[in-house]
Amino acid sequence: MTLFEPPGPTAGVCDDPELMVAYQHLIGLDPDGTRFAKVLRDTIDQLLNGEATGRYDWADLFKTEKTHAGTLVEINLQREFEFTDGVEMDYRIEGIDVDCKYSQRFGSWMIPPEAEGHLCLLVWADDSQSKWSAGLLRIKREWLNGGTNRDMKFTVKAEHRNKITWLWKDSELPENVLLHLPPATRARILIPGRNKGQARVRELFRSVHGKRIGRGVVRTAAQQLDYMARVREGSSGRARPALRPEGIIILGDYQSHQAVARDLGGPVPAEGEFVAHRVVRARQKHEGLPQAEINGELWVIAQPGDGVETAPQLPEAQEGSTRAAQQRRLLPPKDSGASLTTPRQEELGSDGP
Repeated sequence: MTLFEPPGPTAGVCDDPELMVAYQHLIGLDPDGTRFAKVLRDTIDQLLNGEATGRYDWADLFKTEKTHAGTLVEINLQREFEFTDGVEMDYRIEGIDVDCKYSQRFGSWMIPPEAEGHLCLLVWADDSQSKWSAGLLRIKREWLNGGTNRDMKFTVKAEHRNKITWLWKDSELPENVLLHLPPATRARILIPGRNKGQARVRELFRSVHGKRIGRGVVRTAAQQLDYMARVREGSSGRARPALRPEGIIILGDYQSHQAVARDLGGPVPAEGEFVAHRVVRARQKHEGLPQAEINGELWVIAQPGDGVETAPQLPEAQEGSTRAAQQRRLLPPKDSGASLTTPRQEELGSDGP
């Protein structure tokens, strides 16, 4: 893309070179929006403060907390992308003043009078939809509503939202898993009690499979400072060793675990995430399913009707998973019930997440 080939509302027309410079800089910093989405997820989790409050729903925030959300988004974006302070607006991006406005309701950005003539970075995220957007707009008075509230702030007229040049539109917000669970499942996980954190974390991974589960969810379930320890290997009550006899593995964000996740054909946990599956040894009836080699045997995600068998201990932090469908796979005779194996990987000695 060149300065004269903008992604703006009117393709092929560039009447705001500063906007295009800011656009290109932001896209260069975060081509797929992953960093931006993580800031928004972390900011919402910061407001919910599930570790201390047990909250998982934006609707449960106090009015003052919701009001504070915009400021936290501005601060956390500046920290993540290291924007310098603006002269008149929030940020200075490539020498251009840019204001930042966040709203949980699409289109409800509150624009102050002093932003007129400046660029605004307009940000929206909705936890209930697991969606977010961010775009740039040069503020013009004729495109705005209102100015009748106490702070004399304006909103963008609906018919002029097509003037926004979107950096990312309706992108995926990392899911707030607890918010979207069926009420009965959520109630089974969030059992009350001050000393029930470990039990809640076990039930979380027992009940939620094939979804990326962020640290914020684990923190809310544990409601303890050492919430990550509730997942790791260690004492028999921790989630990984406790759920292994039930056939459940909990994959973390180490490369070796991500390789297993890819081989199993499920979601791959990103930084700070987990994915749980119930697994069984790969047999003739599983031919054609994605398979992962763990500790010298091939495993698949359990299918309806598969019995429970003890899950393998996951590879250590530096181990990888050889792909199950490689040339060394040998299928046993039909109906034999024998498992599929490949040579055992060398074991390394670092700790899992």
